[in-house]
Amino acid sequence: MMYGGSGIQSKRDLEIEYQAQIPILRPSIHARRANMTVKFQDLYGFTVEGNVDDVNVLNEVREKVRQQGRVWWALEANKGANWYLDAHISSTSLKFSALANAITLKRLIRKGIPPNLRPKVWFTLSGAAKKKSTVPDSYYNDLTSAVEDKVTAATKQIDHDLPRTFPGHPWLDTPEGHAALRRVLVGYSFRDSDVGYCQGLNYVAALLLLVMKTEEEAFWMLAVLLENVLVSDCYTNNLSGCHVEQRVFKDLLTKKCPRIAAHLEALEFDVSLVCTEWFLCLFSKSLPSETTLRVWDVLFYEGAQVLFNVALAIFQMNERQLLTTHHVGDVINVIQRSTHHLFDPDELLTVAFDKIGFMTTTNISKQRKKQEPAVMAELDQRIRRLNSVNGNDK
Repeated sequence: MMYGGSGIQSKRDLEIEYQAQIPILRPSIHARRANMTVKFQDLYGFTVEGNVDDVNVLNEVREKVRQQGRVWWALEANKGANWYLDAHISSTSLKFSALANAITLKRLIRKGIPPNLRPKVWFTLSGAAKKKSTVPDSYYNDLTSAVEDKVTAATKQIDHDLPRTFPGHPWLDTPEGHAALRRVLVGYSFRDSDVGYCQGLNYVAALLLLVMKTEEEAFWMLAVLLENVLVSDCYTNNLSGCHVEQRVFKDLLTKKCPRIAAHLEALEFDVSLVCTEWFLCLFSKSLPSETTLRVWDVLFYEGAQVLFNVALAIFQMNERQLLTTHHVGDVINVIQRSTHHLFDPDELLTVAFDKIGFMTTTNISKQRKKQEPAVMAELDQRIRRLNSVNGNDK
């Protein structure tokens, strides 16, 4: 398994152990003949349901993961253990060799970081290691010890959400898993009181715990995600950043997928019905874990605009089915069925980057600034209505 105590973590550094962690899935002969729904565990311990075709897709994906692993190991052997960090630093250089290395790194990351190298690569390239280096080594332990017994609105909500976070998972849904997740979430709620805790962060932090080698590294990945990677105010009380992202996405859908956008508008379908969870949970509740983490590979290197590419790709991949829908519930069913069975990350990411096209950070930033006034006015109006209702009740 890819999670748990220190014994498991030390094994993940070995290439031979890594290859053993990617087993071939073998449904029974009876299941294959009947094309029955089968249950199996993915690399991160989640129980997945799918038919034999889904299993075949997963096996193909796992073979690609092995091949990618061999590519990364060869680069480590030839260029050194931290070659990708040098390529990242030199990405601003005008030297041809430096640019070539940066392009190679970008392509490799889009093809997927091998699971056992993912913790190290994420931690360095995301900026989490740099962020951690600015404080004393004891920061995380001191923080979690200091706030362990404190009770706030955030800690109460966290305690309420712990058992509802990936229930049934063999490590997360245990006293040990709950305790680790609680320390990370409570610790961060005190680090940033503006964010505190927002529902959705529990799923993000839980998946980070499964990927990273230590609880402390998971904490710093959460910190860099909220403070540097994602748009600000995404997880504050009024979720203003999340509302902005949804408006930006709606505009992008109109530009990139006009037929779908027009059909959804005719149905009076609000994209926030599916996108809110995508943007708050970063697809961790919607896509299979191995596909989600391929999205996160790119997210931590290229930035938050990647979320738009992936969201647009999901709609575009389902264009034919979506255009035949007649009700809001039908749209939700099409999207949910698709996302829950998107076992091939390459299929999703190929559409996201090759078909949706490149979107610059500058352009997305302009779109956000354009939408911010309308969002703030809407939130202000909502607060006034609530105050008016509360005043009348008195």
